[in-house]
Amino acid sequence: MTRINALLLLAVVATAIYLVRVQYESRRLFSELDKAHSQARHLAMDVERLEVEKRAQASPGRVERLAREKLDMHQPNPGITTYLSYPADQPGSAAQAARP
Repeated sequence: MTRINALLLLAVVATAIYLVRVQYESRRLFSELDKAHSQARHLAMDVERLEVEKRAQASPGRVERLAREKLDMHQPNPGITTYLSYPADQPGSAAQAARP
């Protein structure tokens, strides 16, 4: 009889230790999951902020201003346009139709 009681006591203690370990692991995993959700929210906000910044950086007005100021570019006008002529032996070419 004492052998059965000792065996049952050992089983209860082992089960209790296992239960405590499982609860601890469950809490740890839940904490990691919460941190991962928080990090995902922060990353989503960063992506949104970067998309807005990208749209602002690529606005046509800003690109044109930078092209004028930093690259010394300007709008083409007819006074500085050079027209190229192609030999007449190429019938139907798009260049012939575009000649002035």
